[in-house]
Amino acid sequence: MKKQSAVDPMTRFSFGKNWSRFLKYLNEERIVEAEKSIQEKLGLSDLSGKTFLDIGSGSGLFSLAAHRLGASVHSFDYDQDSVNCTKYLKEKYGDNARQWVVEQGSILNKDFLDKFKHFDIVYSWGVLHHTGHMYDALKNASTLVKEGGTLFISIYNDQGGASKRWKWVKLKYNQGNVIIKSMLAAYTLLKQWTPTFVRDLIKYKNPLKTWVAYGKNNRGMSAWHDIVDWVGGYPFEVAKPEEIFDFFKDKGFSLDKIKTFYGGVGCNEFVFIKK
Repeated sequence: MKKQSAVDPMTRFSFGKNWSRFLKYLNEERIVEAEKSIQEKLGLSDLSGKTFLDIGSGSGLFSLAAHRLGASVHSFDYDQDSVNCTKYLKEKYGDNARQWVVEQGSILNKDFLDKFKHFDIVYSWGVLHHTGHMYDALKNASTLVKEGGTLFISIYNDQGGASKRWKWVKLKYNQGNVIIKSMLAAYTLLKQWTPTFVRDLIKYKNPLKTWVAYGKNNRGMSAWHDIVDWVGGYPFEVAKPEEIFDFFKDKGFSLDKIKTFYGGVGCNEFVFIKK
């Protein structure tokens, strides 16, 4: 495969800067929720003896969760600020463990990937659709899973016109000044959360009930930082569930679990086993 060049950083969202702000709110409760998320999605209560590759580690939260569950972890991210976030968590919570390696790299860079052995678990939450070359990234990720190993990915659901409109919003956000970014972030907040605010007001007499409890139900993440991640998340590619299924079936993977986003514009989750 011809090696792809990196996406022009002028049209790329600075994910790491957003996650560095998120880390100010990270606490033990959120870390435990991240651990529960990995256990639930992989169907494993313990990762002892497992090798775990976190492609696009972002904040580093799920690398930390995998480390605390006993895995030998290797984390990498294209964004240097995200790498710094992950290194910070390793230093703070991981006692600089030798079983946790953190570095900068791209899933599109074959020279970088050639040094890796195969992993028991390859994990990439909401990352590969932000590379600008999603199917190349998916192909490269598939080569890093050992036989009998597990691949967990989440990919944005293809919603046709709605996805195209969000792609336009994301591009304008990254090209805009502070005022434009603030307006588009506010638009996204109202677009995504107004029905929930209204429902919580009617049902619980508290419009912020779901917002406040967001971390407990969403992998320990933060509602506001997820909004910024969503509106800024460019490059942006999407796929229908069957397209992802067929892609990995052709590469010798079987589908173990799937969780679709009920026809929405969020991420579909897949757990594949390499035959």
